[in-house]
Amino acid sequence: MIKQNNIEVEDKGRVDKVTLIFYLVFVVLGWLNIYAASYDLENATGMFDLSTRAGSQLIWIGTSLILAFALLKIEVSFYETYAFLFYMVGIFLLIVTLIVAQEINGSRSWLIIGPVRLQPAEFMKFIIALALAKVFNSYDFKLMETKNLLMVSSIILLPVILVILQSETGTALVYLSFILVLYREGLPGGVLFMGVAAIIYFILGIRFSDEQIGMLSKGEIMAVVLIIIFSAAMVWGYLKRRKTFYRILLISSIPFVAAFILTLLSVSVDWGMVSIIALAVTAVQMLYLFLRYRVKTYFYIFLFLVASFAFLESTEYAFNDILQPHQQMRIKVALGMEQDLSGAGYHVGQSKIAIGSGGLTGKGYLNGTQTKLKYVPEQDTDFIFCTIGEEHGFLGSTLILILFTVFVLRLLNLAERQTSTFGRVYGYSVVSVFFFHLLVNIGMVIGIMPVIGIPLPFFSYGGSSLWGFTILLFIFLRIDKSRRNR
Repeated sequence: MIKQNNIEVEDKGRVDKVTLIFYLVFVVLGWLNIYAASYDLENATGMFDLSTRAGSQLIWIGTSLILAFALLKIEVSFYETYAFLFYMVGIFLLIVTLIVAQEINGSRSWLIIGPVRLQPAEFMKFIIALALAKVFNSYDFKLMETKNLLMVSSIILLPVILVILQSETGTALVYLSFILVLYREGLPGGVLFMGVAAIIYFILGIRFSDEQIGMLSKGEIMAVVLIIIFSAAMVWGYLKRRKTFYRILLISSIPFVAAFILTLLSVSVDWGMVSIIALAVTAVQMLYLFLRYRVKTYFYIFLFLVASFAFLESTEYAFNDILQPHQQMRIKVALGMEQDLSGAGYHVGQSKIAIGSGGLTGKGYLNGTQTKLKYVPEQDTDFIFCTIGEEHGFLGSTLILILFTVFVLRLLNLAERQTSTFGRVYGYSVVSVFFFHLLVNIGMVIGIMPVIGIPLPFFSYGGSSLWGFTILLFIFLRIDKSRRNR
């Protein structure tokens, strides 16, 4: 019931049946694959044996359905009113977890209450989403005002820091996916571009760090060239000055051309120094253009150039002195710098073998040898997708990917049709979380991303994960249900 002009009227909105069907299909398929992944050839048990992983997951599914039904009965105003209270409670639980939790698999992220283990970090996903939706729904809220940008950044970064301290890097990275929501709500595309550029600099700086060419490594020289190109491209993109773009590239290439001529004359050249000179030439051009035309954009591009080079030079320190050895090895394996098939690369190596052995149509349900013989670690949690690949092959894996793609696109459609800022921001938060989980989980299972340990939504074994995704999704379905009355 909803009050309008002091008169109670019936809430005639309906839960989106398409999304609801997707949810039910996913949890059932997830349960079946958890049973397959944990199936013991020598001591086979029934699917409903509560002492097994599949039996435990069945209990979590039952409680999740009850939870989903309850969430759909709660008024949307409740979520709006208590969004900040939820956030404070969530932060408190993260701090408590950091203090009292025991170390399990290298992280301190689990609260053990009797026979139940809960991971508060999983519930922070919907809590952060609610807090962001509440802030953006404030009257006359403008994201790019300094105080508002700091507030929104703090809401996201505080849980990130606390979860990193728990050694749950994967979950912390999931929180950073909320940046996509900020982009939808007015964050300049340049910020997103800088994030992508930083990732490229990091990969180049680390991947080719062993080959030193004068003052810089091969990777650093490649990154410097990209910084010059990106800076020049911004002049074209933001100021629409194509001739200036070409002029900047032409002048900046002079040091490289001169160095190349010297090499033809058998003169030794420090290409690292040449790259730094070319970068300095580009920086001087930006400052000159700023002082001549008094256009702030040139100065901002100059700052981008300087910040990019500073970040590039800090990547080696961050990689060697901040990341843990196992995190370094995972990145090296993902970038093809190391094989380590008996160590950090073992998970991915066995996972790729399992998926590849499935062929086109798979070996059949419960017939996967790699998974049944327990060659793949964490095969019913983070690496559940390899079970799908082995037993159902390329066709089965593709079907799951198509289902998830349609599911995310459906959520995107629901988010865009919201009639309130609160609903739209929360909806895009849901989309961002699911998209990031799918991209990273499947990416690490097939070996194109580092192993950071995040579950496949609704498929991976785990009560906290299933509850977290259920709450995240069904709050959104409740908001969507009442959108016509808002």
